[in-house]
Amino acid sequence: MLKRSLNNSLRVLCDSAVCKYVRILNCRDAENEEEAQRGFYRPFTFLLLLIPFLILAQPGTSQTPNGTGVLRIRVRVKIGESTKGFARKRFYLIKGTLEQNKALIDVADQRPYVSRDCFYSKLGASQQLMDWLKVGDCESVYCREIDEEFLKGPKAVPEFVTAYAAGEKEFGQSNINRKWVTNNLPPQLRDGFYGERRSALDALLKQAEVTSGARPLSTMTDRNGTAYFTDLEPGTYLLTSLLPIEVGESLDTWNCEVPIKPGDIATEKPFQVSNKKDRLVRCVAVEKPVPVCQK
Repeated sequence: MLKRSLNNSLRVLCDSAVCKYVRILNCRDAENEEEAQRGFYRPFTFLLLLIPFLILAQPGTSQTPNGTGVLRIRVRVKIGESTKGFARKRFYLIKGTLEQNKALIDVADQRPYVSRDCFYSKLGASQQLMDWLKVGDCESVYCREIDEEFLKGPKAVPEFVTAYAAGEKEFGQSNINRKWVTNNLPPQLRDGFYGERRSALDALLKQAEVTSGARPLSTMTDRNGTAYFTDLEPGTYLLTSLLPIEVGESLDTWNCEVPIKPGDIATEKPFQVSNKKDRLVRCVAVEKPVPVCQK
């Protein structure tokens, strides 16, 4: 009884450590990440490495609750000669094989794609705004700080300058006004591109749920391109981006089978994802050129 109680206690503690560790690595803003690192990162890294060995030393125990598994993906993309972690990108996990999800993949592949530049060009956006979005790989104006250099001087973005001027009556020439610039932008310029993409994804996710009989899971990569799916039932899954993602001058789409076994844990080697083939990469994107804008 004592041995069994010890095994159960260790397993619960390990699972708690893994869950907290996963939440820390998936922090998506700098403030939370710094707080997480100060408060939890070091002790739980130690627990994560030590406790599984203690559990494995006892026969008849499981590494994850109820025989579920954890999938850690690491997404890296090569643009020109540079390779980097693919940050702030959402990936989905859908139950079933590639063949079972073929209809979903075909629908997503046949959907006309409007690039970010084409979308904003059609709205009459300035080149400065489109460049600002491209530098941050942004789908909306909310993804990065609007610094003062983008309100005046050679890097000024006309849309931001106009929005800042509109807020001066209420906030004056203050830091608060700068932080509220996005509120004075037209809605389509703010997040129209993101909104259209979100609507298309929602429709595909509904189809995926009907086809697979289970709600699709989603996760977003951190600044290093790492993300986690937790509490996974054993079986075969489709790891997918659903819609193409702009990577440099290409449109990249990921659709790959992933086997999940009972006891798969986050400390194991990550499932490598990339836009280029490599001996360690297990999921390679299908690349297409970014379509030319229709005038």
